[in-house]
Amino acid sequence: MLGTRKEGFKSGFATLVGRPNAGKSTLLNAIMGKKIAITSSTAQTTRHRFRAVLTTDDYQLVLVDTPGLHKPHDALGEELNVSALKGLEDVDVIAMLIDASQPIGRGDEWVAAQVRATDAKRICVLSKTDIATPEQIAAQREAAEKLSSWDAMVGLSAKNGRNVDAFVEEAVFFLPEGPAWFPPDMETDQPIEVVVAEFIREKILRSFFDEVPHAIGVTTDHMEHDRKKDVELIAASIYVERESQKGMIIGKKGAAIKRIGSEARRDLEQLLGCRVYLDLNVKVKKNWRRDATQIRKFGYGEGA
Repeated sequence: MLGTRKEGFKSGFATLVGRPNAGKSTLLNAIMGKKIAITSSTAQTTRHRFRAVLTTDDYQLVLVDTPGLHKPHDALGEELNVSALKGLEDVDVIAMLIDASQPIGRGDEWVAAQVRATDAKRICVLSKTDIATPEQIAAQREAAEKLSSWDAMVGLSAKNGRNVDAFVEEAVFFLPEGPAWFPPDMETDQPIEVVVAEFIREKILRSFFDEVPHAIGVTTDHMEHDRKKDVELIAASIYVERESQKGMIIGKKGAAIKRIGSEARRDLEQLLGCRVYLDLNVKVKKNWRRDATQIRKFGYGEGA
């Protein structure tokens, strides 16, 4: 199908934007029917702008997940904002996610201004309707209508699947006719090494709730498949900014790093379809979040 054009076949790009924790990655996973993007309640969970590809006989919808737009406090935050704004360029549809359970604030207004400045079709997505009351949803819909002139508005819950299909239908409706840009069996443009590193970082985000998660960078250093034993051998490094953070990640007698490894291994075995041996090392790279060169070495933001 790649590069060919079936009569009536639609294809195009839809970018998901919004404030941190608006539910972009959760929605992407719900659309794809599997875990591709990591999720957590920590701001700046998403550090890569990447594409997920949903292909059917009638269309190919390329979803662009972006970091949450926010007021940056360091070079990493600035880089992530640049990456998110780049995701608004040259796409057919922009879906702005607004948490239905939280009042619209200045952050939402700023994101909406960026969306209004584009030529793409605009869909307003009221997310997390499963945790919002009908009164909250009605008030949020009224407030959202004032942010922009929307081409469509959808209220949904990615967590329970409500109206996810309706959002996909709206996005596909606005796509132009054209050829498939990616092979039909391709689900993401993220290299497997990046996916592995992100799955590991997710477990750290979910285990620590202070400043440590923001100081974490993860790299996949080596991957090798042992065919005889049908096991994937993976070596990865977890980088922190201070020695004290290294101690927290390792934990007493290595308990924390063992838990992180065990939880990550379960996800990786599902992803790779085989047993996984995971070797994790914790290293210190002082103040890496303030160094644009180091940020790009991790592949975050525009370094991806």
